[in-house]
Amino acid sequence: MDQLAGKVAVITGGGSGLGRELAVQCAAAGMRLVLADVDETGLAETMALLPAGAEVVTRRVDVSDAAAVEALSDLTYKSFGATHLLFNNAGVFVSGPTWTTTAEDWNWVLGVNLMGVVHGVRSFVPRMLEGGEAGRIINTASLAGLTSVPGSSVYCASKHAVVTLSECLHHELTAARANIGVSVLCPAFFKTGIAESDRNRPQALASTNPDGEEYARRLKAAIEAGRLSATRIAEITMEAISVDRFYIIPHRGALAQTEQRMRDIIEQRPPTNPYAGRD
Repeated sequence: MDQLAGKVAVITGGGSGLGRELAVQCAAAGMRLVLADVDETGLAETMALLPAGAEVVTRRVDVSDAAAVEALSDLTYKSFGATHLLFNNAGVFVSGPTWTTTAEDWNWVLGVNLMGVVHGVRSFVPRMLEGGEAGRIINTASLAGLTSVPGSSVYCASKHAVVTLSECLHHELTAARANIGVSVLCPAFFKTGIAESDRNRPQALASTNPDGEEYARRLKAAIEAGRLSATRIAEITMEAISVDRFYIIPHRGALAQTEQRMRDIIEQRPPTNPYAGRD
């Protein structure tokens, strides 16, 4: 897709980080926007960055709630009558050894990172198919969906699931001869608010990994050291959409790490730690 002016973009996680930058990029292209997030203050801050006259609808949405995402779809079609770009982007993170993870860790992260994508696909794709217009679904995964990072099993499991879901969806839409493409976005570390995602963690799921603090410290350090900004990741994403690219992998080193994992599998050897030697 390369003609975006006047078309409709739906972005979850639009109140901060990559979602905010995608909103800025889409608005600059003349798109009409539907922005969703659990953080209403963040949504207002995103709105303040958009050009005057931009057509934007916002809504507080917990993407782990199927009914809330369905209501977002209703709002989108009531407001604009179509969806052309669907960014299933909302995400959260927890850290720590697998054996000390809590059930609440799994429920929260899989609820947002995986089921948020599932709910987006189930609520929007049937309407996109019915509308018959060209469109694209962009699911935000991570390099953690292509590799295996110690101390991040909950997050990695959610993101690996998003990658394979996206691949399956691509095959299915191709078989259906749909005019809808799919992309899966797999960035490595970059400066975003995901390390502070606990600020939006529901109280009912508050029980977190007691041994996660050291891993969280390493995550924050890696994010701060990230060489690409959220703005640049959003630019790369929009460029990839314009040429219908499926795998969007912004960081150069990511492909080497992915290849290493594939070689470990093919040669049937133990997995290589992609971050061995780092503090």
